[in-house]
Amino acid sequence: MNCLPTNAVPDPAETGFASIHALMSNPAFIPVLQQGAVHLIELYDRFPRVARLVAAQQKWLLTHAAYALHLERDPANPLSGITAARLLDIIVDFGAASRNTATAFLAEMLAYKFIRDVPGYANRRSRPLEPTAVSHEAMELWFRGQMRSLDLLDHGNRIAMLKRHPAIFEIAQPRAAKRLIADQAWREPPQSIATFVWTESGGLILDDLMTRIVNVMPENGLHWVAEIRFSELSKHYCISRTHVRRLFARVEALGLIGWEDRTASARLWVKASLLEDYARWQAVKFSALDEAFAHAVRTIEASAETTQPDLVVEAAYSAARQI
Repeated sequence: MNCLPTNAVPDPAETGFASIHALMSNPAFIPVLQQGAVHLIELYDRFPRVARLVAAQQKWLLTHAAYALHLERDPANPLSGITAARLLDIIVDFGAASRNTATAFLAEMLAYKFIRDVPGYANRRSRPLEPTAVSHEAMELWFRGQMRSLDLLDHGNRIAMLKRHPAIFEIAQPRAAKRLIADQAWREPPQSIATFVWTESGGLILDDLMTRIVNVMPENGLHWVAEIRFSELSKHYCISRTHVRRLFARVEALGLIGWEDRTASARLWVKASLLEDYARWQAVKFSALDEAFAHAVRTIEASAETTQPDLVVEAAYSAARQI
C-alpha cells in the first residue's frame, strides 16, 4: 500500500497555478532558473553534506519522500511519519530505488545526523524517525528559494505569504513531493539530464553549468559557457577530477557539449537541446510546487475564522498572476 497516495492534480486553467507550457513560454524563465541554480549552490556552500546527499536524483526523491512522511505524521500513531517500512512502500510503488538503496539511505541519514529516532518510542521494530534541525532548515530554505523563483516569474507574493503563514510550507511540501515522485517526467528525466543527475553530485554540476551560460538565446543552436575548470569544480564540490572529467566526457559523447577547439583557453558550448531539456524538467517541478502552494493557501483559507480576512485577501493572489 502506498503511503503517499497520488491525488488527482487539478487543471491549471481551473486553479490558476503555473502550467509547464506557461513556464516554458515565459521569457524570464531561463534567467530565473539561473538565479535559482545560484541559490542552490549557495545552499550547498552552507549545507555541503545535505546538498551532496540530494545532488543525485535517486536521493532527492528519497529525501523529499521522507520529509513528506514526517510532515504528515500523526503524533498519536507511532507507525506514521518516517519509518523504513513506509519509505520502502513508496519505493516499491514507484520504482525510484531498490529496498537495499532505501535502507542504506536511512542509515546514511542517521549516520550524518540528518534524522534521529523520535523521542519516547521504545518500539525498535517500527522505529519512527524525524528530521534534525539542520534538515528542517535546509528544506525550508530550499522551499523558500523555489517560491522566490516563482515570485520573480509572476511578481507574486509567495515569500511574504510564507513568512506570515509558515503552515503553507507544511501543507505544500508533502503535496508537491507526492506529485513529483509519481510523475515520470520528473522521476525519470531525459537522457541529457539523467546523465548528470543519476551520478554522484551530478545535480550540483548541472546547476553550476547552467549558471555559466552567457547567451540565453542560442547562436546557431549553441549556448556559450563562461570559463569553467574541472579543477575548480572538483575542489568546490569535493569530488575527484576524474569523476568530473568522466561526467563531461559522457555528456560530450551525447553531442550535448563541446569545445571551440582543444586549446587551454577554448570556450565550452552547450547545445540548445540540453538547456531546453533542463528548463522543461525544471518546469515540471515548479508547476507541482506552484499547485501545492495554491492548494495550501486554499486549505488555510478554508479553515480560517472570519476574524482572519487577510487569508482571504492573500488567497486571491492567483487571480492577478500572469506567468
